[in-house]
Amino acid sequence: MASTNVDLADEPLRAPGHSAGLLELFRWRFLLKLLVKKELRVRYRGSVLGMLWSYVKPAVQLIVYYIAMGQFLGLGRSIPSYVVYLFSGMVMINFFNEILSNTTRSIIFNAPLVGKIFLPRELFPVSSVWVAFVHVVPQIVVLVVGALLMGWRPGLVNLLAGVLALVVICMFALGIGLAFAAFDVYFRDAENIIELLMMVAIWLSPVFYQWTMVSNAFPTWLFTLYQLNPLALGVELSHYAFWVPTNGVIPDGGAAADLMPPHWVIMSGVGVLVALLVLVCGQVIFHRLEGKFAQEL
Repeated sequence: MASTNVDLADEPLRAPGHSAGLLELFRWRFLLKLLVKKELRVRYRGSVLGMLWSYVKPAVQLIVYYIAMGQFLGLGRSIPSYVVYLFSGMVMINFFNEILSNTTRSIIFNAPLVGKIFLPRELFPVSSVWVAFVHVVPQIVVLVVGALLMGWRPGLVNLLAGVLALVVICMFALGIGLAFAAFDVYFRDAENIIELLMMVAIWLSPVFYQWTMVSNAFPTWLFTLYQLNPLALGVELSHYAFWVPTNGVIPDGGAAADLMPPHWVIMSGVGVLVALLVLVCGQVIFHRLEGKFAQEL
């Protein structure tokens, strides 16, 4: 009994309702796994297609956007392998939007648990990230199959770019989601703001169009600011992973390197730092506001 008292005395004191944040999640990984299973079970309860919706929704999106942007507006005639270009960007945008939507509502949806027991509140947004990852995997499988049929043969750098794209999008979306999950407890307007952001996200990154259109339309400083957007970075990295020809040659005889923005390797490093900064800021905001979650809910 004495040793137990000593152990408790050695534990650092914490403000009520606060945890060590994202750094503590590894200790709670079993509970995190249960939350992911619960969220998936609740989402597909009573659904006939179940996880097949992970294929149906992006397939319908791809068909609509390809016809509208690729055929009606003629972008498919100026961008080689446009269907792969389009879908590789859409996969990242869908990943971003699902993380953002689910994390923002994660505390409200789990209000009974937040009000009754103490556990790291970050478990709820992070579990939403894992659910989004479960849904994006089928889309990546379809993308890989389609790219292979179009002649894509990945190298190590391509694969690393694809992984980095997912990491950047995940950090950026989780950082914003943590902040707005906390705001949503106090102000329900946070959900409407996130819906607006999701609506414009696909236009803030080169999903339908190429980066050259942005550089031609705006001054250099504004284009540089555009490149620092982690969302645009994630889409461009996805393009490099699945769309840029690995043999170094594009159909019109130019160099494949010309398909990527200038200084894209350096800008990728800076974009990763921006995404990490957003994640840290989101964690700080969440940590400062989480103490009164139970009272507000």
